[in-house]
Amino acid sequence: MGIKAQVLKSTADMNHEEWLETRNKGIGGSDAAYIAGFNKWKSPVVVYMEKVGEVPKASPSNEEAAYWGNVMEETVAKEFSRRTGLKVRRRNAVLQHPEHEWMLANVDRLIVGKNEGLECKTASEYLKDEWDGEEIPMAYLLQCQHYMAVTGADAWWIAVLIGGNKFVYKKVERDKELIANLIEIEKEFWEEHVLMQVPPEIDGSNASSELLKAMYPDAESESETELDGEADKLLEALEQLKKEEKELKERKSEYENRLKQQLGTFEKGFSNQFIVTYKNQERKSIDTKRLKKEKPDLYEEYAKVSSYRTLRYKEAK
Repeated sequence: MGIKAQVLKSTADMNHEEWLETRNKGIGGSDAAYIAGFNKWKSPVVVYMEKVGEVPKASPSNEEAAYWGNVMEETVAKEFSRRTGLKVRRRNAVLQHPEHEWMLANVDRLIVGKNEGLECKTASEYLKDEWDGEEIPMAYLLQCQHYMAVTGADAWWIAVLIGGNKFVYKKVERDKELIANLIEIEKEFWEEHVLMQVPPEIDGSNASSELLKAMYPDAESESETELDGEADKLLEALEQLKKEEKELKERKSEYENRLKQQLGTFEKGFSNQFIVTYKNQERKSIDTKRLKKEKPDLYEEYAKVSSYRTLRYKEAK
């Protein structure tokens, strides 16, 4: 049984801008984990902004990572074929689910002679533990299930080059229940948010914080506004969290101090379950106050000005 997906558009002669425009006509495999809340690098609201064409330009560091991921894709695919004996081929098209037209897939490779595909990845050495044993990062697991949903494939392979010197490949079997849940989540996101032009709620992820900084970098001087009824609830919740945070910090400090007391002048200690160290460390830093006073010209030459906005609140009188 072959791949069932329809072809939305060929990517053979498509430039990057056209590709971005096409993928924003629906939900792709890499969007799945973001929408489901399983990826810290991008939140549902950022995906929404991309789909409606309002997202700020990607940072150079993100573009660099994407560039090298694309460059290494061919290397990873060839190594996968060499190690498994499975032949792979490109599918130069944006594929579309036969029933859910908003469900798209731009797959890396298809396995020749099988109803299966291949996703090629590169990963940092710092993330190697995420690939131990049978483990696959949830974001990539959902991406593979999304591709199987779109194409009707029975399985999807994932191959990853970790730290530039460790190669791992694993097979992901089709999970009908997971696919059904994924379709439901994506359908709600597309129909209730993107098509209705209603953004999902901002969450506490770094991605949402970065998006807000990019959207509203500067405050209009002396400007004021009335906040809605939800603001008081949020502020009351923040006040409660601030009290709890203070209590937790004090408790944390107490527990650390009790351990320091037990260690005394010893650098390392052992419990039944843990190894504890209490080592001497040195850190060099610039005395900026002295530098500014004694060498003001040098201070001004190397001083760096950062612009940012700080959220503060106090009870109205």
